[in-house]
Amino acid sequence: MKLYKEKIKKIERIKVDTKLYNITTKSGNIIVNDVLAKNSGGLGTPPHERVVAGAIHKANKGVLFIDEIATLRPESQIDLLTAMQEKKFPITGRSERSSGAMTQTQPVPCDFILVAAGNLETIRRIHPALRSRIRGYGYEVYMNTEMDDTPENRMKLARFVAQEIKKDNGKTPHFTKAAVMEVIHQAQKMAERKGKLTLRLRELGGLIRVAGDIATEEGAKLVEKKHVLKALKMSGSLEQQLSERYTKLKKEYDVIRVKGSEIGRVNGLAVLKAGAQAIGSGIVMPIEAAVVPGLTKGKAQIIATGKLGEIAKEAVQNVAAVFKKYSGKDLSKYDIHIQFLQTFEGVEGDSASISIATAVLSALENIPVKQDVAMTGSLSIRGEVLPVGGVSTKVEAAYEAGIKKVIVPKMNLKDVLLNGLKIEVIPAETIADVLEHAFDWRGRKKTVLTKIKKEFK
Repeated sequence: MKLYKEKIKKIERIKVDTKLYNITTKSGNIIVNDVLAKNSGGLGTPPHERVVAGAIHKANKGVLFIDEIATLRPESQIDLLTAMQEKKFPITGRSERSSGAMTQTQPVPCDFILVAAGNLETIRRIHPALRSRIRGYGYEVYMNTEMDDTPENRMKLARFVAQEIKKDNGKTPHFTKAAVMEVIHQAQKMAERKGKLTLRLRELGGLIRVAGDIATEEGAKLVEKKHVLKALKMSGSLEQQLSERYTKLKKEYDVIRVKGSEIGRVNGLAVLKAGAQAIGSGIVMPIEAAVVPGLTKGKAQIIATGKLGEIAKEAVQNVAAVFKKYSGKDLSKYDIHIQFLQTFEGVEGDSASISIATAVLSALENIPVKQDVAMTGSLSIRGEVLPVGGVSTKVEAAYEAGIKKVIVPKMNLKDVLLNGLKIEVIPAETIADVLEHAFDWRGRKKTVLTKIKKEFK
């Protein structure tokens, strides 16, 4: 108390209009409304108290891990490179107590092993000199996002469920065998390939915790399969929520049609994603096509609208080659209009190629398309139907929309996980297979189909 009073006497007080202003002492202490705050970091804070070692110095003789390394500013990446090369670097900057005052030390040892992580797009944003150093003296590893679906790996996922329960400090109830099997089934779906299990354990961990919360709220002693299924609906990603909302709105306003037949109209399928690592959600994407006389003689145009990405636009151009080979018609006299109806979510990739081809051929030949059929697949210029991603989620989206049949690439058939969904999945090898099942041939001769089969064997 005596010491406190002595320090108070050394501090001048300035009163202006009866207001008390705070004063910083030489030692860095401060008076705040008559209370002495020690080591507050004022301008008088000694340099040695402003020096705070950073991560690279704390990692000396150890490992420095940097996640999302591309988020470092270019200058920081160069500093990191210098530290790696010289194995020492000054502590430069300011501590949380320095009130803006800056200081710098002599080079301090920072000999560490760097482990950095990022996504594929990270490569474009990482400084070339830093990447060269990493490649020259270390390893670049592309991590697997899936593993084989074997009994041993299923047991590893079951162990992961147990670890997540233990990590939650008893808040999450234990899982029944059926609940664990449902988690494993979701791992199969997320892998998007038959015979594989996902390694994106963060998403699975979230599913486990939400299922546990639901079981706890219901007063259940164990987490059952029904709780996992409820968790899937409640913890859906933003992409899944948007997909459900779009599908509901489009059905309500008759944008998605699942009955009857129409000329030039096809139910395509796509995956809605917000990013490279985002869990995609399937969505029904209606496509319409019209073939009209060209405005400019000899200069045909293929006009596609609907917020298309670059790859999707190229897919539209590739479809033109198929038309020329099959029809033998002078397409230079016609403009082909293709519209992706109400695609606020945007379209990327070429998985809509067979949908575009079907819609345009329907418009050219005046043959209606069945509206209870949806399709996905990439189309080569030789008429082959090539595999695409996210087939299971697309099939689920078609089922939720009320569609009865889905056409998928034959090479993707093994990747489809129906899990009890009552929907017919039709494999297709060529565009002829697609048209055979998608067109409404009632009352029409199949001469067009015969020509296409002859051209695209």
